[in-house]
Amino acid sequence: MRNNGCFILLGTLALIFVASSLAEGDGGHITVAFGAEPTQVDPTRTSAGVDGYFIGLFYEQLLGTTPELERVNWLAEAWQVTQQGAKTIISVSIRRGVKFHNGDELTAHDFRYAYQRQSDPASRQAGRLRYVDDVEVLDDYHFNMILSQPDASLISLNLDLFAIPRKYYQAVGDDGVQAHPIGTGPWKFVSRKPREELVVERFDDYWNQDLKPKAKRLTIKIIPEDTTRVAAFKTGAVDWIDAVPPAQLEEFKSTPGVVVASRPAPNNLYIAMIAIDPTNPLANVKVRLAIAHAVDFDAIIEYILYGQGIRTAQLAPGTIGYEASLKPYPYDPDKARQLLAAAGYKRGINVPCYNLTTPREPYIKEMGEAMFAYLGVVGIRCRIVQLEYGAWINLVRVNARPVMDGIVSTMWGHGLPGDPTDAWSGHVHTSGDGWGTYSYHSDPELDDMIKQLRTTMDLKRQEELIRAVARVKHERVAGGIPTYRPLITFAWSDRIEFKPWPGAFWRAMREIGLRE
Repeated sequence: MRNNGCFILLGTLALIFVASSLAEGDGGHITVAFGAEPTQVDPTRTSAGVDGYFIGLFYEQLLGTTPELERVNWLAEAWQVTQQGAKTIISVSIRRGVKFHNGDELTAHDFRYAYQRQSDPASRQAGRLRYVDDVEVLDDYHFNMILSQPDASLISLNLDLFAIPRKYYQAVGDDGVQAHPIGTGPWKFVSRKPREELVVERFDDYWNQDLKPKAKRLTIKIIPEDTTRVAAFKTGAVDWIDAVPPAQLEEFKSTPGVVVASRPAPNNLYIAMIAIDPTNPLANVKVRLAIAHAVDFDAIIEYILYGQGIRTAQLAPGTIGYEASLKPYPYDPDKARQLLAAAGYKRGINVPCYNLTTPREPYIKEMGEAMFAYLGVVGIRCRIVQLEYGAWINLVRVNARPVMDGIVSTMWGHGLPGDPTDAWSGHVHTSGDGWGTYSYHSDPELDDMIKQLRTTMDLKRQEELIRAVARVKHERVAGGIPTYRPLITFAWSDRIEFKPWPGAFWRAMREIGLRE
């Protein structure tokens, strides 16, 4: 891996430069590389999982998840759920003395302001707060979330409010927030060159001193191309990379001086089928079943992803309500052709197929192309449209683009530990009134089941409802066809210490620093 003469020369020069930069100052300077760049850095306006890569550096929530996938209090010191008549009340006590990067103290008023921004129709998170009527400030350190109905998903979403500095946001406006984010997180903003790099500095007044990063400064390079990102790591130009190409995983594992870790993504991938017109073939359940039988995802995981994927029927192991007896539709091209013929499409169909090219998940582009090739074999002829992340993220959103029916390789975060409630509310429940923001399916029975799930706080009952929804969703091929949950691999030089945290899709740079 490091024996090429050119690479040895480049690597030596780069390592000299990096080693010197690492040695400078308190804690040193570490350079990492991400394969994808966030669409923006305001947590109250986020709509894409990849936004968490940067948001997680600066902003925090009331609850958090440890590397062991245990949900713990974070900015909330304590909280409880009570029932007051028809209202559900979540009472929160926040930590005292927490500072924003500009020196302002975090108060309950900042969380109320976050609620106002996040529940605004301009926010793509508004639907998540559909049952929150208000956030009532009791004093600087206590507030109540007042709900018209119970909402179990708020717990899995860490109570779904971000700590943002109200006075700063009001002073600088949306553009100012994008240009210079300020939160309570472990890193402070220094500079950013879009599509190139972000530079941050350790926040020495961080409230959680036990988890204050060891590194003094962090530079995050944006390198979407796999070969370029790998070359940067091999030459020592960067010390850490995400999305190690699955084909090179064994090579990385056997390379001296390299540490490798693989973790399950919080995303579940699925095939979305956009059928706005009820006469569209994709609106026919037999066509959707044909698509489910047409693609050999076991082979794709084995040969395209080199085993770096967890096959799913509906949910991945570890998810609340996971049922091992529910199996994916088997690969059966003959049955797929029979289903197409039974639906009235014996000669097949022509359909646009949209593919993500940015490495949001490992080999996502190659996986999509293989999937579309399988469809072509049974007569589902794809006109492939390749899209970078910025265009792809808006493609499936209801009313956010020109009308374009078709098949889309897409995903939705179920979280770690997993909970499908919010995802199913978004891409299975009928669109409207804050529901189904990415849904082109309408099934009143499923709508009622998902609403019942969302408004049930009892864990045992939640599990029963999730199993029931999963079975119906599976039988009716509703809200898309689940495919797999990716495994993400990170690699870093053994000159640094790094511990993956599940926030920001395991890219949270909480515990990172030079090895002593």
